[in-house]
Amino acid sequence: MRAVGFDVIGGPEVLRQVELPVPVPGPGEVLIRVAYAGVNYGEVQHRLGDFGAPDGIEVPGLEASGEVAALGPGVTGLAVGDPVAAYLPSGGGYAEFAVAPAEFAFPLDGISLRDGSGALVLTTAYGVLAGAARLTAGDTVLIHAAAGGVGSCAAQIARALGAAAVHGTVGSPAKAEYAKRFGYDALHPRDSFADHLGDIDVVLDPVGGPTRLASLDVLAPFGRVVVYGEAARHPDLELPVLPLWKNNRSVAGFNIGDLGRRAPARVRGHALSALSLLSSGAIRLDVTAELPLSAAAEAHTALQSGSSVGKVLLKVA
Repeated sequence: MRAVGFDVIGGPEVLRQVELPVPVPGPGEVLIRVAYAGVNYGEVQHRLGDFGAPDGIEVPGLEASGEVAALGPGVTGLAVGDPVAAYLPSGGGYAEFAVAPAEFAFPLDGISLRDGSGALVLTTAYGVLAGAARLTAGDTVLIHAAAGGVGSCAAQIARALGAAAVHGTVGSPAKAEYAKRFGYDALHPRDSFADHLGDIDVVLDPVGGPTRLASLDVLAPFGRVVVYGEAARHPDLELPVLPLWKNNRSVAGFNIGDLGRRAPARVRGHALSALSLLSSGAIRLDVTAELPLSAAAEAHTALQSGSSVGKVLLKVA
């Protein structure tokens, strides 16, 4: 099968087209004939070596959509030919076929394969808000990286879950103009948002560094900053605990990989809830680039530089 992988860590140029055997699904797994693979910052981190050096050819890709091609032993509730979206905790989406745990293969009833390709970003956005942030109706929300794949979904999901106001931060005027379509009450420059905001109940932060530190200062009583990435690649913060309890602040985290290992049913619940909102029309996945599989390096270049907005896909089938 055709695939794109890497065997050394480095820049986007280390991604190359390879021919690999079609994987065989094991117990509790499904084989998916991939139609679309989503491109995510987690795959950039994989290529850069944040998850360790590659052991032979490694194929990135944490989300995909397609049709079930084969079922492993013990799998029920799915049939060959079913359209599914999948979260791929071990990667493998940048290929013609990928294996997913059956629990993370979600039926696409009434959803196109193209729209279903964002299983990871949809699940992450829902899980960050409903799980880690414990969003309640009436909360005010601030979303950093408001124009990104997760941010654009999170703004819509926050509204659907009853948020009273949704603010965002961006790194450029062009990104602010793009993000307006997702229903933000206001968009702010990321380097000065703290000058304009206060009494925020929930801050979603995939950026890190000074952005994360400034986010603590805009929290309402019992407000919480939810961390789910380090896109700016700053050194980790060392936060004293004393100001947290003295100012009624909280810091929480969301990592879908850890959650998938320790509480897979929660990941499935978040995914199905997000896909239900997508199916109903309450939210949408905004695909801004659809590239051939051979252009994976181009997609990585855009994500790593911070120039991309919305959802970037690789068309595989």
